[in-house]
Amino acid sequence: MTQKKINMKVDIGGVVWKNPVSTASGVFGFGEEYSSFFDINALGAICLKSLTLKKQVGNDSPRIAETSSGILNSIGLQNPGIDFFIKHELPKLKKICKTNIIASIAGSSIEEYAIIAEMLGSNVNMIELNISCPNVKEECITFGINSKSVENITKKIKKVSKVPLIVKLSPNVENICDISKAAESGGADALSLVNTFLGMKIDIKNQKPYFKNTFAGLSGPAIKPIALRMVWQARLATKLPIIGLGGITCTNDALEFLMAGANAVAIGTYGFFDPLIWPKIKDGIEKYLIENNINDIKNISLTNSY
Repeated sequence: MTQKKINMKVDIGGVVWKNPVSTASGVFGFGEEYSSFFDINALGAICLKSLTLKKQVGNDSPRIAETSSGILNSIGLQNPGIDFFIKHELPKLKKICKTNIIASIAGSSIEEYAIIAEMLGSNVNMIELNISCPNVKEECITFGINSKSVENITKKIKKVSKVPLIVKLSPNVENICDISKAAESGGADALSLVNTFLGMKIDIKNQKPYFKNTFAGLSGPAIKPIALRMVWQARLATKLPIIGLGGITCTNDALEFLMAGANAVAIGTYGFFDPLIWPKIKDGIEKYLIENNINDIKNISLTNSY
């Protein structure tokens, strides 16, 4: 018997992905690091580490602490800066990468975000607007915490972006539905959610906060149920394509996000435990569709009927 052809393609803000699996920003470097583990072109997209206008050395150590079900990180957006990335990292990446490239950008002012977006031009396939980085003191965290600021920065960066714009939402907000609508009103082409939750750790030996910035970003399996709830809420609030992320560790987790209304998923922290998790989840989703006689990935969402 001939097996039905399964459609794994998804449209994210006008950009077609061959399948709904991407890396999450912050854990995948600039792509080259993981290319020795698997063919990164097997994925629908790769999202790179957030870029700032100038080189950032990041926060002082300690930067990472393991929790019972995830990690706390206070990296502080360490990166070589947009100019170095364009001149040195991007040419190397394009030699090995034929799938969609998402550049994540961050800044301490709207003007910085705009300059980075303009410099990127159409050299990448999409831009992710990181307005929700809780591990950076007094910088981009302020842009993602209320509807007015989210709509404002989205509108201004959308004007200068030459490629579709993904707005990455913070979970550390009062109402994720209002924030989602604000990004849509500002002209976002897609959303990604959620970023890390604010957390902290105490150094009981020295009797002080473990991280210099006191707070850090919590990611990993611990946040998955909350992230899933927020994706469901965002889907009911907006028609924008959604990239769901937060604590995904296996195919079943990814399927839950897709059923909750995400059009695609991104995996981050678990890549530190299993560097092959991305292709495993991609293959797992396809296997599920075949076994359940679902011929199109778009038919998996439970929220289609709501």
